[in-house]
Amino acid sequence: MIIVIYRKLFFAITALLVLASVASIAVFGLRLGTDFTGGTLIQATYAGGRPTPEALQRSLDTAGFNGYSLREAGSNDYVVRAANLTEIERTDLPQILSVGGMYPATISQLTEVGPTIGAELRSKALIALTLVLLAILLFIAFAFRKVSQPVSSWTYGLIALITLVHDVIVPVGFYAMLGHFFGAQVDSLFVTAVLTVLGFSIHDTIVVFDRVRENLRVNKDRGRREDFAETAGRSLNQTFVRSINTSLTVVFTLFVLYHMGPASTRDFSLTLLVGIIAGTYSSIFLATPLLVSAERYLARKRA
Repeated sequence: MIIVIYRKLFFAITALLVLASVASIAVFGLRLGTDFTGGTLIQATYAGGRPTPEALQRSLDTAGFNGYSLREAGSNDYVVRAANLTEIERTDLPQILSVGGMYPATISQLTEVGPTIGAELRSKALIALTLVLLAILLFIAFAFRKVSQPVSSWTYGLIALITLVHDVIVPVGFYAMLGHFFGAQVDSLFVTAVLTVLGFSIHDTIVVFDRVRENLRVNKDRGRREDFAETAGRSLNQTFVRSINTSLTVVFTLFVLYHMGPASTRDFSLTLLVGIIAGTYSSIFLATPLLVSAERYLARKRA
């Protein structure tokens, strides 16, 4: 109930988070990976021990590579994402990755993505995100169709979408900062992480909304007159511990994955980690307070 009473404070915190994320995106921008811009993905394996990242970077810089990203993979591999290679670069690639022959390298993977395919993937990613949000809106409106008082089912759906926008903007803004300072690039794995965050967040939000719906039904059956804010606050209290415990289990798993998992999934797990925390926050401190504010607005409008 305290969360509902002090909802304006949480609205202010949410606004600051969103503004900071939007500012990060506007200032730093997103570094699109080869999945979306076209380019080459190279995985090199070093049987006798790999060079240091600095040594490999010097070799790539000397060879004329620009705008590439370098990432450790496993204990003996490097993954390099670069622009499309010329014939000369492709021919000299084993020697370049071997750092002048000091660290013999075997190219275990070489994938080239054309700009047309990259543009198609970018378009499909945006379409997938839009369809997910639309499907969520329609589902919630249908699932809550029997709850029309004091808030319509469409209001539940719209508020859920507002929280999801928050849950997308925050990890995207964080990733923009990550890309600026550490060279993280947006790829198909990042899109997968965002869609996963949406699924987790909406699940948590629906659990709270469903408890609100159930408490409204019980009040109606028992002839109990209760202010909607009190019903919503009680519903939030009933699901608070469950939401926190569920999120903590996922956060602990992602924390272990980030520190002990392969380097290729590190940005993925970090994006999920930030997104899950943002989604848990929005489900508890944003969705239900917004529902109460919407009910108060509609009540004043009817009056």
